[in-house]
Amino acid sequence: MLGIGHELRGDDAIGLLLANRLGSMAAGCDRILAVETGPAPENFTGMLRSFKPDLVVLVDAAFMDAEAGEIGWLSWQDTSGFSASTHTLPLHLLAAYITSEMGCEVTLIGIQPATLNIGAELTPEVRQAAEEISQVFIDAFNIETIYTKG
Repeated sequence: MLGIGHELRGDDAIGLLLANRLGSMAAGCDRILAVETGPAPENFTGMLRSFKPDLVVLVDAAFMDAEAGEIGWLSWQDTSGFSASTHTLPLHLLAAYITSEMGCEVTLIGIQPATLNIGAELTPEVRQAAEEISQVFIDAFNIETIYTKG
């Protein structure tokens, strides 16, 4: 899982929070790699290549015209029309590269942000979405929870 976002931009940090939690929860599990990529996930493709994943899950704040904290499974192919991003490389280009070069599936989990203001904290709605997504991973991989909420 690649947690994407910017830690200083409010709800844009959601991908980083989830990667941190999953990494803590799955410590020692050789089936899961969770990476906090910041705004430049393309810098971690070498690590992905070494891991040889079957599936890469991108997690990021996404404007979906929804209520703050709403979670969506998004098609990365549909992100090509987005013109504004806090990332250095558009996600559709990254996903296409990963799919082509590593031969694995790529999916995108988007969380509707309430704010991307510089210096803002994660909002309660987006924090709740993080709890829900964490639980999905816990259930899917039969992981014991060892992280602290916060």
